[in-house]
Amino acid sequence: DSTQTEHGFVSLFPAPDGSLGTVWLDGREMAGSDGEAGGDHSGEHPPGSMTLRYASIDRSGGLAGEAVLDDRVCECCQTSAALTSDGPIVVYRDRLDTEVRDISIVRWMKGAWTRPQTVWYDGWKIDGCPVNGPAIDARDRAVAVAWFTAAGDTPKVNLAFSHDAGATFGKPIRVDDGAPSGRVDVALLDDGSAMVSWLERVAGSGEVRARRIGADGLSGPALTVAPSGTARSSGFPRMTRSGRNLVFAWVGAGVLTGTLSLP
Repeated sequence: DSTQTEHGFVSLFPAPDGSLGTVWLDGREMAGSDGEAGGDHSGEHPPGSMTLRYASIDRSGGLAGEAVLDDRVCECCQTSAALTSDGPIVVYRDRLDTEVRDISIVRWMKGAWTRPQTVWYDGWKIDGCPVNGPAIDARDRAVAVAWFTAAGDTPKVNLAFSHDAGATFGKPIRVDDGAPSGRVDVALLDDGSAMVSWLERVAGSGEVRARRIGADGLSGPALTVAPSGTARSSGFPRMTRSGRNLVFAWVGAGVLTGTLSLP
């Protein structure tokens, strides 16, 4: 669209028709009378709401299938997408009229996007965007979603498993070590377990940590990947699989990487 408003937090995935699936936060409905929208994160925004939108992009750059997936979402939390054997799924931080901002999911089913549904009701009511979105990974019909919440003034990193391509989720499992700042990522492993990474606050600074959670809900020990800050400039540590390794990337003295061999 032509409005000079916020657009970002993009997730990409192979669309069912072979094009590039694209999901992003779109601020066109927040445009003020002068056609511009602000970007403060205080909860005070121009009229209208941030929306979650989808379009597929073909090899010539043409757009198709444009759709609004959710007409009111949190303004600056990243989105995340994965492919199940049933089709693509997308998670994001939603925003209700009551300012509850929990994690929601939409799924591509039978040629259309489903209505949003909550992954788990935390009931985190917050008047401004926490800039702390969820992460998702999938393999066949197994799905893992990790997210940060501070519902009840208790910061947590949670993980929930689905065994039906995201239609339903089990009870969340707490992953952190008691003082998380969030910034999560997740990777499903061959045995059905999931590795979750996050930032943990320690002695005025922070650490990138990771923990393996079994499909049965049992938690392994926390692994310290690297020291890191917890300020917004510390960014969002990322994690991906490469063969029998997990590759981590984080902000330290520059952007650093490291690998963890999987048993």
